[in-house]
Amino acid sequence: MHLKRWITGLVALPLLILLISKSGTIFFAIVISIISVIALLEYFKIVLYPQSDNGFGSVSIPAYLIGLMIICGAYYNSLNIVPALIVLNLLISSLMSLKKFGTDKNAPWLVAKQLMGLIYIPLFLSYLILIRNTSEGIPWIYFILIIVFAGDIGALYAGTYLGSHKLCPAVSPGKTMEGSIGGLTANLCAGGVFKYFFFPEYSWWVSILFFILVGVAGQLGDLFESELKRSAGVKDSGGLLPGHGGILDRIDALLFAAPVAWFFKEYLF
Repeated sequence: MHLKRWITGLVALPLLILLISKSGTIFFAIVISIISVIALLEYFKIVLYPQSDNGFGSVSIPAYLIGLMIICGAYYNSLNIVPALIVLNLLISSLMSLKKFGTDKNAPWLVAKQLMGLIYIPLFLSYLILIRNTSEGIPWIYFILIIVFAGDIGALYAGTYLGSHKLCPAVSPGKTMEGSIGGLTANLCAGGVFKYFFFPEYSWWVSILFFILVGVAGQLGDLFESELKRSAGVKDSGGLLPGHGGILDRIDALLFAAPVAWFFKEYLF
């Protein structure tokens, strides 16, 4: 499993570097849009249609379209349109649920789960676009990814070789407190090295708080997705990435970390 993870990661790394460093902001937004659609597909497969072969259904369809509109709003730095888009999504999906209610009394809860997916994936991902479109967008995207991925690796290996105390066994029996501490330590180390070389003007105290909160948000995102999968009785969100599972499995920590990073960049650094 670890070998597959490393092979997939090493193959994807040049593509990731090319995407961040060499492509323009519009191409970055397009790739984020594609990731959003795939992740939504996996999310709906987990929470709405676990017995189906796909994540499409009448209630879920508006989320794909509105999600792309949210990302488009972020690209044009117009997230103030998001409340109106969420209202529009709720109106459309609620209307669709009325017809479905005759055969499925859970239709209102399907709408609630759909709305959560819209916020959880395209809205959270849109913060990466907001960051990328700033003057220091490229190094900041690397900053976030390095902190989050270092935390994932640190948690994996600390948990594998040192883990003995369960962190949240009801949600993810394999995760341990030692793994969590190892992940936060990796967040601090990777973030500190990157800050030293690329953002020496930033305050160390604010930076350390940033590393810790991004790390905590990333671990919370990981646990939240595990909670979704456990409630549906599935192991992975998909099989697109060998050794990692699906796209949602790979970006679960990043989803929660992105808004935290945006807040720090916007208001504290």
